[in-house]
Amino acid sequence: MTKSNGENPQKTAIKMSLIGGHRLAGATLHERTVTTSLIGGADVDLTDIDIPDGTELRITKLSLIGGVSLKVRRAVRVEVHGLRLGGVKDDGPSEPGGPTARIDAWGLVGGVSVTRA
Repeated sequence: MTKSNGENPQKTAIKMSLIGGHRLAGATLHERTVTTSLIGGADVDLTDIDIPDGTELRITKLSLIGGVSLKVRRAVRVEVHGLRLGGVKDDGPSEPGGPTARIDAWGLVGGVSVTRA
């Protein structure tokens, strides 16, 4: 994960495609990432990075059709926001504290599925 320090403003990585999804790995993500596509989901794997306690990693998904498949470690809290036709599948921790991955999913069709490793 590329983390900004106090001297540099927080960076936002933007991934765009017309048709087709995106595969995002933790080491290449910034603290804020936006992925957009007309049709296609996002496959996000955060298991290979250590997110410090109190840090919020934010991923925004914009698409008409396409959901988010997220893989995180057990201790990471996942918050899902946005508007979409599709549910959220997550059986992870809900207590406050620790690292947080926030998913903002906006679209017509597509849910958010969280897998814990």
